[in-house]
Amino acid sequence: MTDKRTFKDFNPDMYVCDDALRHAVEGAYELDQPLLLTGEPGTGKTVLVQWALQHLQKKYKVNFHSKPLQFNTKTSSSARDLFYLYDALSHYQATHIQGQNNRVDTREFIELQALGKAIALSNPLNEYEGLFKTVIATTPLNSVVLIDEIDKAPRDFTNDILDEILNYRFRIREKANYEVQKGKDQKIFVVMTSNSEKNLPDAFLRRCAFYHINFPGKERLTDIVKAHLPEMDKDQDALLSTLLDQFLEMRAVTPRKKPATAELLNLIRLLEMRGYFNAATNLEQRKELLKYNLSFLIKTREDLIAVENWISTNP
Repeated sequence: MTDKRTFKDFNPDMYVCDDALRHAVEGAYELDQPLLLTGEPGTGKTVLVQWALQHLQKKYKVNFHSKPLQFNTKTSSSARDLFYLYDALSHYQATHIQGQNNRVDTREFIELQALGKAIALSNPLNEYEGLFKTVIATTPLNSVVLIDEIDKAPRDFTNDILDEILNYRFRIREKANYEVQKGKDQKIFVVMTSNSEKNLPDAFLRRCAFYHINFPGKERLTDIVKAHLPEMDKDQDALLSTLLDQFLEMRAVTPRKKPATAELLNLIRLLEMRGYFNAATNLEQRKELLKYNLSFLIKTREDLIAVENWISTNP
């Protein structure tokens, strides 16, 4: 459970997945249902998909596309954006430059997006060559797709993708409504994240598996820290335990934005570089190091005042 770094940089072995979440992933995959994840920012909703890809590939012995396909939802997103983008402006400009007598192929301006690419990868056909510019593998593949922060999209977005996300198909309007359909023997595992900024339609929710990632307690936080910082020595366990107690108490007193696991990990990395865990560092020095590096943990002035007051009244 960490921050939104790129999938390329994330090692799925560092992800600490509890049994309930693992069962949710496996059940949604087996039932061909999208998995909707909620939880406060920084609890690992986004990077779960990298772990899920590795886990599903090992458990079910099937071939997946090498990395998750990610769609970052925007407030202006439409249902079509999830499947492909057509750059009409560039197409118009290219046609204008080359002249009306020199036809510019529409395929050069159609690019598959996350779910559209997953569908095409599951059923690669020769005719795709004339439809869009995205290169498709010759061997059918399963895919993991992340639709991140789906609650940012307009309400019509989730209603408009109900058929496509259940049947895994879409049409390309600019190519005579050509239908691209998922391969019969392949699976597409869709993970959608939501920060619960607004309610999603009931019809949409009925078609999803749902899992809420609670903020981890001290025991799981310890597991997460050790997974990300395996170089920490055993003799630092007592200091780490105290620091995690302090972190949880600081979370309790922050009135606005409570620090997440991602910010905790950054703080611990920094404190380690500053000598916080050295045997020669005394209690007062550790207290100062924690106070001086709060900018990596606390992100609003109101929260900073509350935490500084807490530090000043706790030995």
